Amino acid sequence: MPLTRRTLIGVTLSLAIALAPSGALHAASPQPAKGEHGMVVTAQHLASEAGVEVLKKGGNAVDAAVAVGYALAVVYPNAGNIGGGGFMTIRFKDGKSTFLDFRERAPLAATKTMYLDKDGNPVKGASLDGYLAVGVPGSVAGFEMAREKYGTLPRQDLMAPAIAYAKDGFILDQGDAASFASNAARLAKDPAAAAIFLKPDGKPYGAGERLLQPDLAASLAAISEKSADAFYKGAIADAIVKASGARGGILAKADFEQYKVRELQPVSCTYRGYEITSSPPPSSGGVIICEILNVLEGYPLSYLGAGSAETVHVMVEAMRYAYVDRNSALGDPDFVDNPVSKLLDKGYAKEIRDKIDPFRAGVSQDLMPKGFGESKETTHYSIIDDDGNAVAVTYTLNGSFGAGVVADGTGILLNNEMDDFTQKPGVPNLYGLVQGEANAIQPKKTPLSSMSPTIVAKDGKPFMVIGSPGGSRIITITLEAIVNVIDHGMNIQEAIDASRIHHQWLPDTIYVEPFGLSPDTEKLLAGMGYHLDLADSTWGQAAGILVGGKSLAEIEKGGGARYNGAIDSRAASGEAIGY
Repeated sequence: MPLTRRTLIGVTLSLAIALAPSGALHAASPQPAKGEHGMVVTAQHLASEAGVEVLKKGGNAVDAAVAVGYALAVVYPNAGNIGGGGFMTIRFKDGKSTFLDFRERAPLAATKTMYLDKDGNPVKGASLDGYLAVGVPGSVAGFEMAREKYGTLPRQDLMAPAIAYAKDGFILDQGDAASFASNAARLAKDPAAAAIFLKPDGKPYGAGERLLQPDLAASLAAISEKSADAFYKGAIADAIVKASGARGGILAKADFEQYKVRELQPVSCTYRGYEITSSPPPSSGGVIICEILNVLEGYPLSYLGAGSAETVHVMVEAMRYAYVDRNSALGDPDFVDNPVSKLLDKGYAKEIRDKIDPFRAGVSQDLMPKGFGESKETTHYSIIDDDGNAVAVTYTLNGSFGAGVVADGTGILLNNEMDDFTQKPGVPNLYGLVQGEANAIQPKKTPLSSMSPTIVAKDGKPFMVIGSPGGSRIITITLEAIVNVIDHGMNIQEAIDASRIHHQWLPDTIYVEPFGLSPDTEKLLAGMGYHLDLADSTWGQAAGILVGGKSLAEIEKGGGARYNGAIDSRAASGEAIGY
């Protein structure tokens, strides 16, 4: 029986939802922030303020994105970075778009088996802790390319807020303090990191205290004066290479000197008449979001209802098939021939739908490809300016505070992005992703990512800017926010705050946020053969903007604010600011 009609499961679920408390689907949300001329949404309020000030001074969305990127490196050190890398999706006011890949690269001395012992087994922690885990950083090169090619304001103006926050310090709020407290033991292992982020007695800084970062201020000032060369060809690179060599790493000066940003064509697809623009390989994000949306387009999700057993069932099965493709077929386009056109094909999506049993859970093991043997500490920000230029940026250190190391004198936290490579086919990484040979380690190769900075348009005009941190769950977080707005009629804040589900093929489990599904829905899904992991904590910190109203209903009615911004209620220090 096709799922275009109510099945017995759906009828049963209607009663379940009627009896369930409304909070079981999503908690009450505050109203979105409103603005007529611009909107900046980030995970740290001081960075949001820096971005808005740039817009007010006449800068465009790219200028604001650069200012925010540098500011987050100071005020959001667990994920903001100049010692990591990321992606930037840009949609210009004329409807054209581009994508900047400033993701980390494997060092020239990297090898396929560098994290395996003599017996071919992964060495615990080798790809996560210390200098051997560090990929060549790309953020500074990415910001400079974006500013030089698409920005309008001088570098010195855009970096001034970050330099001031580092030099003069900033007052920690409760969310900032919590991130230091939860990572204090790890930061204490590196003397240079401990000297910055822990007090002399070894305790973390608390709410209301001021964090000063003079070494980082000096590094930022050098970049402000001499551009990216200060980072890649000068004293900063020398200091990082020296520290790497002294502490078991393999970074060389040539790694920094040879780093190049890639400008690529974004992935694009359509969903119910909306135009999706997102990240191409070496990110899996855009491709897999589009693949899942193509499958879901064949189901009446708005009719089935948010959080219903039928909706969860078809979403999970679409995720299952898409993550098989992600984990087995995608990789750095300079090294792998990615089957993007196949994965984006609507006909391929129909083939997947035809395989989905409407009444039973699929079995991941049955989809194992032949020959087949990211952290919450990413951050995303969304920006739109008065002219309608939109920018979505996701960048990362990978794990919280990256590799937990700082080269003496630089003040720069370094990433542990090498863990995103396949250490060994069939062995899960930090986020439980089981990946294949397409993502094996090679010199100068970029590890496969899930980061999904996404811009949605309708009738040739910007409609939504969205993205999130969350490791392997970034894709499903971003996807669910889009579906919540387009299919379920939620406003942008509700769409982001709504409880989440996640499935990534392996392990064969539906992860569910606390109170994400009603007990009746959980029983129906279990009866279909699903294994549910009912989490005791939430995940992701999405940042979104909706254009023309806070929801589809308001947009259709007219009269809503031009820009409506929402920062995830899970982001303790974040803020959406419009003007």
